[in-house]
Amino acid sequence: MAGTANSLNPESQAAAHAARQTELRKRSSGRLMIFGFLSPTLAILLFMVAYPIFSLIYYSFFNFSALRQATMKPVGFNNYKFLLSDPDLWERFIFTGKFVFICVTLQMLIGIFVGYQMQKNFRGRDVIFTLLMMPMMLSPVVVGFLWRYMLNSEWGVINFLVSSAGFAKVDWLGQTNPALWAAAAADTWMWTPFIVLLATAAFRGIPETIYEAAEVDGASPAYRFFRITLPMSAPVLFIALILRLIDSFKQYDLFVALTGGGPGSSTETVSFSVAKTAFSYFYTGEASALAVILLVIIIGLSMILVRHLTKMGEKY
Repeated sequence: MAGTANSLNPESQAAAHAARQTELRKRSSGRLMIFGFLSPTLAILLFMVAYPIFSLIYYSFFNFSALRQATMKPVGFNNYKFLLSDPDLWERFIFTGKFVFICVTLQMLIGIFVGYQMQKNFRGRDVIFTLLMMPMMLSPVVVGFLWRYMLNSEWGVINFLVSSAGFAKVDWLGQTNPALWAAAAADTWMWTPFIVLLATAAFRGIPETIYEAAEVDGASPAYRFFRITLPMSAPVLFIALILRLIDSFKQYDLFVALTGGGPGSSTETVSFSVAKTAFSYFYTGEASALAVILLVIIIGLSMILVRHLTKMGEKY
């Protein structure tokens, strides 16, 4: 029957084949059109992202200075060996790790708490929310200079409040540990609103019916928060955590304005050290190698966290 139908309807087969070819041509032309529209953006991204990264990796294997390009010599992994055997560099990593841990912990705890309060409806909520977002809109350099004046050991407002409370004034920016906490406070003041913004959006996205059912079952506010609010908003909060980890590891301009890397070089982050090596000493090869090391660390942490985020997304 099928063979007979095929032999009896060659015109139908030809028409179906022509229609199929027309559909394929339309899809192909549509894909070409999409690629044509996207190609300028892709070219810009390749130039702005891929080229600098490959150049960074390439220069990290050379004894190279931007001021003396003619003396560029391949050294293999010697730049990496030199950096990883430098005890001063490990101090930069330790300081950066302390800074990231303090900042991210404070920002997540304060941001989640404030975000949980801001997701409730109360009078003046929009005004308070707008005021809370203002520090995030400032430049890190502006924030650094603002806190530098506030933390001045002689006439800063922070020491004025400390002395008014009966305590001795603190040289916030002249000692390593106080300078670490001062930088963490400035960064937390600036970026906690980012966590508040994401946390509030995540909390308000949870269906109200779930809370109503839990309340009918007699669940306490603490139980609702830890068993409903946090688990259901965990993917968004985890994204906020990843973004703040990455940004905190790259922190540079805040320290330039706030401490200048001092006292001495005790508050230099790894990013600060990269910039100093590249643009103060003009050791471009070493700076490239250090930037690659930092990039690998950030990518590694991000991959670990994204894997946990994927599992969390499958669970919730």
